[in-house]
Amino acid sequence: MFILVGLGNPGHNYENTRHNIGFMLIDQIASESGVFLSQNRFGALTARANWQGHDVFLMKPQGYMNVSGNSVQQATQFFKINEEELIVLFDDLDQAPGAVKTRVGGGHGGHNGIRDILDKTSFEKFYRVKVGIGKPDHKSATANWVLGKFTQQELDSLEKESFPVAKNRILEILKQLSKKK
Repeated sequence: MFILVGLGNPGHNYENTRHNIGFMLIDQIASESGVFLSQNRFGALTARANWQGHDVFLMKPQGYMNVSGNSVQQATQFFKINEEELIVLFDDLDQAPGAVKTRVGGGHGGHNGIRDILDKTSFEKFYRVKVGIGKPDHKSATANWVLGKFTQQELDSLEKESFPVAKNRILEILKQLSKKK
């Protein structure tokens, strides 16, 4: 089994905001798998699914972005998951809007959700799938930028272009890791 964690903030006020790209991707994977994230386990909305032939545990931590690590730590300990079996999906200010980047390991890159996961788990080499949201013109506007809602045009572009690429990258990771088991 693999754990897929989408980072975001809970509640209707944060729906379709830049910081909730991780939640949006998890919702799509859940929908494609025919499951609904409803069970509140480990302080997260969760569901176990068979996605494209892969056994995955989907998570949307419900404590805010900056305290996502507690949920991840509890789930990885409960399921005895090693760090390579964890894939975290999130927004990236340093990438152009819609650009998708994957990597294994590394630092937090200024992302507080990743910082908290690194702090709360002993993991460093988990997979990260990042979707670019671009940067505001001034650093002082960062909080408003990440918490700002996407326009309909931006949402359409994510749905048609970025999310299919991100999901393909996740599937590539899952296929690669499944061969190692």
